[in-house]
Amino acid sequence: MRPSRLWLIVILSFCFAATLIAQNPSSSTPQALTTLQSAFQALAGKTTVNDATLTGSAEWIAGSDDETGTVVLKTTSGANRLDLNLSAGTRSEIRSSAASGPVGGWIGPDGVSHAMAYHNVMTDAGWFPAFILGNLISSSNTVLVYVGQETRNGASVIHISASQQFPNLSGDSATLMQHLTHVDIYLDPTTSLLVSYLFNSHPDNNALLDIPTEIRYSNYQTFGGAQIPLHVQKFINNTLTLDLQFQNAALNTGITAAQIIAQ
Repeated sequence: MRPSRLWLIVILSFCFAATLIAQNPSSSTPQALTTLQSAFQALAGKTTVNDATLTGSAEWIAGSDDETGTVVLKTTSGANRLDLNLSAGTRSEIRSSAASGPVGGWIGPDGVSHAMAYHNVMTDAGWFPAFILGNLISSSNTVLVYVGQETRNGASVIHISASQQFPNLSGDSATLMQHLTHVDIYLDPTTSLLVSYLFNSHPDNNALLDIPTEIRYSNYQTFGGAQIPLHVQKFINNTLTLDLQFQNAALNTGITAAQIIAQ
């Protein structure tokens, strides 16, 4: 390898590492924590939400494939299951947190279960705002940073970033894990409600290749004293891939993470 090429690789590697470190500072900013706490209070109100079941209609889009049908979302703070009954078959996504770490899987129309790559379950799936914010606030190893007020999707928002710290790791391993857990939270400055949640997806065989993924929330309605977004959209690389229109929401029916996983 020619020296000039070697130096280029070294410089690019240094720049990549520096970018990851800048995205993942070592301590939270007080304003970020208080802002997220206010946002969580706006979502939950005086209600303690232990579980939720949401039902409605769904549109699943993948290139020229556009399918419609129904959706059932069952979620707790430690697990969630999204079941789609579409015109070309059923699809499911299951995620959970365990002492050994997060796990996830998906099932296509053929009924075969597939495990998600570990680097694709390091962030919340993003289906239920109250659990997203609650888990970030309660996590002892998550660093929250108040970025400030800006404009996103044509609206004014408050931007907060979050990432996890890994004190048992060092060097490139710690930096990579911090990057894989990095998320961006966007709140409505008037209502404090979550309007957008961003994270990176990755190919199963390449944790370093980032695929921007965004969940957007709108049409919040009150159920059992809590604010629930009835319109949830998922964008991958700025392209709409899933459009969920919930009509009903039931809170605290007693479902557990174990029951969600076992279904």
